[in-house]
Amino acid sequence: MYIHIFGFKWKPGTTEKQKAQAASEIQAFKGKIDGLIDVHTGHNQSERNMGYEFVGLMRFKGKGAYVAYVKSGPHQALLKWLKPLIDPIEMDFLAMD
Repeated sequence: MYIHIFGFKWKPGTTEKQKAQAASEIQAFKGKIDGLIDVHTGHNQSERNMGYEFVGLMRFKGKGAYVAYVKSGPHQALLKWLKPLIDPIEMDFLAMD
């Protein structure tokens, strides 16, 4: 299993509507992306959040599925409008069960 974790700092001027749209579009990947097992997103509740308000976790069947997701049309369409609104951080790893 391959895990993709991400967090966003929202740039000034980002609206609540845009934040909700990002969450909705990310959640909608489930069932549309081959090899994507599940998606979880939410508001970062850590007291040490370093400004990263929005967080997500995606589980893929393997690294190949994750690489295909990164290149997929739905992901690229999301990035097109979302990238100017965020300062992201990402962590990816192969889960060792």
